[in-house]
Amino acid sequence: MQELELYGTSACHLCEVAEAMLATLLVQEDTWRIELIDIADNDASLERYALKIPLLRRVVDGRELAWPFDAASVRQFLAEE
Repeated sequence: MQELELYGTSACHLCEVAEAMLATLLVQEDTWRIELIDIADNDASLERYALKIPLLRRVVDGRELAWPFDAASVRQFLAEE
């Protein structure tokens, strides 16, 4: 199972779009687990990701996929070694 983190904030429309798209993909791909991380809860995360959200991060290797992304680019991102 691939563990992923989706960085965003509650006041971010694009983060809501990304979350909905990833939720749809989760129905199709049962090998992913996504944790939502609100960058407003942590000063270091806020400083690092404020201009990059929404951002998808692979926990295993720390690779990041910044917005804009779509279903195809997420699948490609997760398939890359």
